[in-house]
Amino acid sequence: MQSTTITADTSKPFGRKLSNTLYRKSNLFLFLLLTPPLLWFGVVYLGSLFALLWQSFYTFDSFSMAVSNDLTLENYHSLFDATNLDIILRTLSMAIAVTLACACMAFPIAYYMTRYGSRAEKGLFYIAVMLPMWASYIVKTYAWTVILSQQGILYWCINHLGLSNALNHVLQIPAIGGNTLATSNLGRFIVFTYIWLPFMILPIQAALERVPTNLLQASADLGAKPAQTFRRVLLPLVFPGIVAGSIFTFSLTLGDYIIPQLIGPSGLYIGTMVYTMQGSVGNMPLAAAFTVVPITLIFIYLSLAKRAGAFDAL
Repeated sequence: MQSTTITADTSKPFGRKLSNTLYRKSNLFLFLLLTPPLLWFGVVYLGSLFALLWQSFYTFDSFSMAVSNDLTLENYHSLFDATNLDIILRTLSMAIAVTLACACMAFPIAYYMTRYGSRAEKGLFYIAVMLPMWASYIVKTYAWTVILSQQGILYWCINHLGLSNALNHVLQIPAIGGNTLATSNLGRFIVFTYIWLPFMILPIQAALERVPTNLLQASADLGAKPAQTFRRVLLPLVFPGIVAGSIFTFSLTLGDYIIPQLIGPSGLYIGTMVYTMQGSVGNMPLAAAFTVVPITLIFIYLSLAKRAGAFDAL
């Protein structure tokens, strides 16, 4: 009987033996499953990132326009120069403003989708939210250059509503305005908000779906006003979803370089600075040093978002 059993085991095909071995040794199966993607992530992604960061310590000779392997901290010291610091603060302030605006606009849309929309209306809302994401990012940005121009539809609506004088007063504000909407920080802010708004709506809508309706009804039964229910019940429960959406809006605005090139006044952002230093000037060490800034800011932001429970709402 023993010899018969051994013969039956050895006659099994190799695939069956391998599957039985992997089934019995789950750790080996997990190791073989994760090794290829982890190698790709570690070698290709992290390897190229560390190579880029290592170049931030190289020396750039502005006279010969050559990069040498001499290690220095001068590139990081130059980040605190008045011009470079202004670029960092300009980018950071725009990222914060876009994130706050997206949160304020996304919440009522997501709330209506969740609480009041019928099944058909929810489908239409999902299509309306997702449809802009199907179009090319560059095409949408170029379309906004036409919309915001003085011959565009937005100026046509403003003139017919009699709001041209109010718009001119707004465009005269130094930190907001410009000659036209297409060359103003306000126009750049509008385009950023439009592009990234769907990334805020979907996490908030997912967070609202997990809020039990009976909690809101219980709050009303206990005598809480709608504002109190929103502030003390609904907002704390949905806040992780808001933070989850802000991860996308904040990081995407922080690293974007196409919109600042096409819309708004002259003035570099972090993304356009990296593009200029690497592509036009050839100062790769300074460009690499600038990449450390959004990486650091996003790392800090993700640490705060994790404490707020944002990863559970993704």
